Amino acid sequence: MLDYMLLPFRRYAEFSGRSRRMEFWSFSLLNLIVVMVLMGAAFGSGFSYRALVMGNEAASGIGAVTMILFGLLGLYGLAVLVPTIAVTVRRFHDRDMSGWWYLGFIVLGLIPLVGWIASIAQLVIMFLPGTPGHNRFGADPKDPSGADVFA
Repeated sequence: MLDYMLLPFRRYAEFSGRSRRMEFWSFSLLNLIVVMVLMGAAFGSGFSYRALVMGNEAASGIGAVTMILFGLLGLYGLAVLVPTIAVTVRRFHDRDMSGWWYLGFIVLGLIPLVGWIASIAQLVIMFLPGTPGHNRFGADPKDPSGADVFA
């Protein structure tokens, strides 16, 4: 499973080809774990929302460690932006859908009520299995004889 978690980093900006559900969801799990650890460490290091709102006197509770942890969280977010987009596009390709659908879901996500429906639709698409066999975006990544998955 660790191989699938790190595969999107190896295929950093590769928007062609297909990605299995295992690759997409393992990478999502990795992102969730890293964000939860960094947020837990940041909040455990003395950060409090009340200190931000109260002003100068209470803001002394926000230390350098907290700022560094939030900075690391921001850098991690920037580091995984391109691989996240790439693995999502490849996941759409596995369903034999163009990667431009992802942009459509992002735009629909900006519309208040429609955004919820579009997000649920995209989530359902990410859970559906890919098309079996070869499609217009490449060989089936689940077929061991058809493609080198970890090459």
